[in-house]
Amino acid sequence: MVLLAEGGLIGRIRDPAARSSRLMGKRISLADLRPVLSEHASFVLCSHSRPDGDAIGSVVALKAILQAMGKKVVVLNEDGVPENLQFLKGGEDVVVSDGSPVEAEVFIALDTANKARLGARCLAAGAEVPLWVNIDHHVSNEEYGDLVYVNERAAAVGEIVYDLAMELGLPLPDEARDALYVAVSTDTGSFQYSNTGGRTLRMAADLVERGVAVGEINSAIYHDFPYRRVELLKELLGTLERSGDGRVAWWVLRQEVKDRLKIQAGDSEGLVDVMRAIRGVVACVFFEELKDGDVRISMRSLTTKVNVCEVCAAFGGGGHVLASGARQGGPVEEVMPRVLAVLTKAVEAGDI
Repeated sequence: MVLLAEGGLIGRIRDPAARSSRLMGKRISLADLRPVLSEHASFVLCSHSRPDGDAIGSVVALKAILQAMGKKVVVLNEDGVPENLQFLKGGEDVVVSDGSPVEAEVFIALDTANKARLGARCLAAGAEVPLWVNIDHHVSNEEYGDLVYVNERAAAVGEIVYDLAMELGLPLPDEARDALYVAVSTDTGSFQYSNTGGRTLRMAADLVERGVAVGEINSAIYHDFPYRRVELLKELLGTLERSGDGRVAWWVLRQEVKDRLKIQAGDSEGLVDVMRAIRGVVACVFFEELKDGDVRISMRSLTTKVNVCEVCAAFGGGGHVLASGARQGGPVEEVMPRVLAVLTKAVEAGDI
């Protein structure tokens, strides 16, 4: 197992007990990943449960890159590819983990700030893999694993995978090219969010020049929804509320509604932007009831003066300054006032 010492990559650990102590990994550069990728033959890739476009796009892209290098790759996810992303070539290789141990030399977690968000079955599947690598862009990353690369300035983990391929001179098959475009497009709101920088746009331009079918992929991402998504939006709008000053907005998705409309993972992706677009709204929250009784909290801010990562951290969550989430035990009627109270204080402190 390759590890880092102060002077670089050295040695190999043969003690399996060392695997259980990987609470804080060693920070590395992209260049440090060269021996990890070149000297090992088998990999497990995994991203967070309830995956979004960046999570799926990143693992599919890295899978294609590693396979082009002649490596053996298994891709796992706790929930699989959501329906809205099943158009992506290579997504069919993402396997819903059943918890069975996977034999591999390297486990790479992508776009997953909290180890627990990989899911119990994926954690069990990769428990005996000797080397864990954590690649992410969330400021709240726990730095779990053996080797950790976190770039909070990257608009998406897809941008990091692209940088990795460019810096190390790795192959970039068409499958990876398209997956990276999906990753960065979805995590920037189709290049509308403030995390869209010059590097992001240059990356997108390069991918287009390499052959990305922009119109076809954008249509699949943003203009091909089942009718139940429209019904879902109608239900959510019926619960929409705002604070007295109009600076905070929120809505609630009940489990009963999900059951009645047969809502699937990914159906609500991007709907929070409806609240973001209300004039005068500074921050908004999407509360969702889950089958196990918990409440999923998805929070957005329009300004860095309101750091929703800090707000969500108060409830055991995290993410980005402008987009974060958390999970709390229900019922939602008890969770909402607590969360809204903390968020309202953050908005007031921002003096907007």
